Amino acid sequence: MGSPEQARLERLAELRRRMAAIPARGADAAPRVPTAAGPRRESLSVPSALVGLLPEGGVPRGSVIAYAGASSLLVGLLAAVTGAGGYAAAVGLPRLGLLAAAEMGARLERLAVVPDPGSDPVEIAAVLLDGLDLVVLGLNGLTVPPSRTRVLAARARSRGATLVVTGGTWSGPTLRIATRVDGYEGLGRGRGRLRTVRLEVSVQSRSTPERRGTLTLQPHDEGVEWIATHPAAHPAKPREISQLA
Repeated sequence: MGSPEQARLERLAELRRRMAAIPARGADAAPRVPTAAGPRRESLSVPSALVGLLPEGGVPRGSVIAYAGASSLLVGLLAAVTGAGGYAAAVGLPRLGLLAAAEMGARLERLAVVPDPGSDPVEIAAVLLDGLDLVVLGLNGLTVPPSRTRVLAARARSRGATLVVTGGTWSGPTLRIATRVDGYEGLGRGRGRLRTVRLEVSVQSRSTPERRGTLTLQPHDEGVEWIATHPAAHPAKPREISQLA
């Protein structure tokens, strides 16, 4: 049996082989949409209901997002990117709902899933940033030193990839998104089928006040979709902003 270090190197080598097999981002990649305000920066595909809460009307490629809250919106981000023709990965998220992703429009053949990245999930994410449009990284309680967060942020910028981190501590992200389940519909006492989920969403960037709104996940045709039920962006009180820092 090989050493843990040998296993780590073999895993990284296998990831790099798989990355080499992915077509280069180009005509078949997710559309690069100019953001709504400021300099013309390319943005990542996101659920349309989320656009009104984002500071620039989109998520700039090369950014790092710190996410906290319900996993359903993370699934929505993965679905939006792969559904638009991009490539994405979920690292360290063993309970990720692939069925939910498919119902939101994800193209699962464009989604890499690494449920158990080993002792250093950040290293796995760094490799994946080289060729994918979006990497969602579950930290499982880890606190990542600022020296490493800066390296990963620089790598994301240089590759034009977006990194979303959740479940741990990450300093200096471009954007913070937090969600909280606000209610369900469709369930009776002890029976019924869940039909809709409401999320309270808050978004804060380095340079703008917090924006808040409510998104609802509800049935649509053969799948489900996100609806902005309260899309207005409300500045938060100072104490509420500090809670996201």
